[in-house]
Parts: sequence; C-alpha cells; structure tokens
Amino acid sequence: MQEIAVYKSIALDIAQRIVSGELAVESKISGRSLLAAQYHVSPETIRKAIGLLKDEGIVSVSQGKGIVVISDQKAQEYLASSNYLKSAYSLKQDLELLMTEKKEVDRRFEVLLKKVTQASDRLQNLTPYNPMEVQIQEMSHAVGKTIGNLQFWQNTGATVIALRRDKRVSISPGPHVILRENDTLVFVGEPKIYEKTERFVNQYIE
Repeated sequence: MQEIAVYKSIALDIAQRIVSGELAVESKISGRSLLAAQYHVSPETIRKAIGLLKDEGIVSVSQGKGIVVISDQKAQEYLASSNYLKSAYSLKQDLELLMTEKKEVDRRFEVLLKKVTQASDRLQNLTPYNPMEVQIQEMSHAVGKTIGNLQFWQNTGATVIALRRDKRVSISPGPHVILRENDTLVFVGEPKIYEKTERFVNQYIE
C-alpha cells in the first residue's frame, strides 16, 4: 500500500478532529508554528497540509484572522473520499488519554487502600501486610455469585478489601456484591494463601 505523504496525513488528521468536534466550525486553529510543534514537522509541511484543507473548502486562511474552520461537512466529505482511518497522531492522543485515566484510577486506589489499612483493626493485625489480587476468569464458578454465597473467607482464609471493576474501585465491597467476569478481587492474608485463593476463585464450571 502506498504511503500517504506526511502533509496529507496531517490534513486528514485535522479534518478528523473537525468532524469529531474537537475543532469547532468558526473556531481558529493554532498557527503554523504551533501546529508544526504539535505534529513534530516543519512549518512548510503544515503550510502544505493547510493548503489542502483550504482547497477542499474546509478552512479559510487570511492575514488578519489566521486559519479558521469553515465547514465540518466538507471535512466529512474529504475523509470519506480519502477512505480515512485514524492517523497515528489521533491514536496516540487516545492512548495518552487512557494512560492518564489509568494513572488517576491507580492513584485513587492507593489512597483508598491506605485508608483501609489505617482504619481496620483486623487488617492492622496482619503482619506483614501484603495486598494480593486475583482476576475472575470467564468460566469461573464465582461469576454471578456473591462473596457471601462463596463463603470466601471460610474457604480461603483471605479477607477481601477491595473490588476492581473496569475503572471503578469499591473498598470493602461486603458479602452481597455479585461478582462478574474480569472483576479483580484485592485481598490480604497469610503469604501462603494466594495459590489457594486463586484456585478457589477460578474453579471452572463443569
């Protein structure tokens, strides 16, 4: 497959950002120098990219107003005619956003976990304190059951202190929460209980 020229790729990316609403109609786009820094290319490459968008009727360029978005419909047509897929730049932006969200979830989890260890007399008596995690697999017998139904502590000797589900973290989830596939249980106990707990949680349904 023929490689798309860098300036064409940038033009497509800017068009996609217009269609997505990131760059609104009648809004000004950053100057060529800022765009060049953003895309890590030369101002000349940006000039060519903006020239393409101007020729397609997507942006206007003037001495006084700079680069202004004038049509999201034209941007959509340009993407369709180019059989556009998200460029590496857009994918990188999405990845950076997800990484930022993950870091925030991890930070909140650590803060909440610290509060639990400070507040719980039962946990303070566990020395050394080593939180462990086990993820509930697809065919686990635990799926659809509650922690109470499973008699979790009686069967494993482990104390569940948190439950991770997607981006949410529940501290001390209690015996009535219904477990789902891919939930992650965070628990504490004697160092030797991890294997026993993992085997118990991920017993498969026959």
